[in-house]
Amino acid sequence: MGTLRRSRRGFFIAFVISLSLHASLLPSWWGKPKPPAPEEPLQVRLRVAPEVKPPPSKPRQAKPIKPARPQTVPEIPPSPAQEKAPASMPAPPAPTAEEWQLASTYTPRNSKRYRHTWGRQVRSMMGTAVEGPDQGAVRFRIEIAPDGKLAKVEELWSTSEMASKLAWEAIRNLPPLPPIPTGKPLIFEQTISFQPYETGWPPSYKLDCLPEPLPFNNPFAWNGSSPPKVATREHRPPPPDGCPPDSTEDTIEEEERSFKRQLDQWRWGR
Repeated sequence: MGTLRRSRRGFFIAFVISLSLHASLLPSWWGKPKPPAPEEPLQVRLRVAPEVKPPPSKPRQAKPIKPARPQTVPEIPPSPAQEKAPASMPAPPAPTAEEWQLASTYTPRNSKRYRHTWGRQVRSMMGTAVEGPDQGAVRFRIEIAPDGKLAKVEELWSTSEMASKLAWEAIRNLPPLPPIPTGKPLIFEQTISFQPYETGWPPSYKLDCLPEPLPFNNPFAWNGSSPPKVATREHRPPPPDGCPPDSTEDTIEEEERSFKRQLDQWRWGR
């Protein structure tokens, strides 16, 4: 009996020692109080009203669609103020007897004044030019005998049938013309303008006293065999008697005519 008690006591002592050793090996946090749990963040929840679906409606019977009646808009006649009148230009006055007399004595530049006066005479007999399909221009090649009678007239081109018709009628009904100033047949080309913005520019006679320019000759042309010539400009002084006062006199009227030609062409200020 004594031996059994001693063995039980030894076992109990060994169990206590073993338990204390195991307890010493536990982590240091063993037995410490647990930290408080973190507070949850504040959350705000909005209540959304539940979606209420409308009750299904009964299908309605489609009503027949009546065709719409066409509405007629009454036409408003344009007022006379709204209508734009087409542009027009009356014919220039016919040359006077004094102008024809001056033209019949003007010899410079292949009877330049006579040719212009003839074209003005034809245009004055064609009437008023109106904006539209009838406006245009026509160009002729004319040959006038030394006594002033028409020898030959040929139409080169035309942009208007009306302008061509009126020009031919005017040429057939021309009054007797004075003789040619040079005493030789006068052959030239003339454009007759039948347009509502210009009737043909009056030429300038300011520099007509200068000699006629020589026909063009290429100064650099060479046939390869003859000795080459150096190109020189020929000096042609004015005639010793001076220029006629009606051809080169620098007057206010001459400048006014030049300005009028530019104004008629470009319509400045309009």
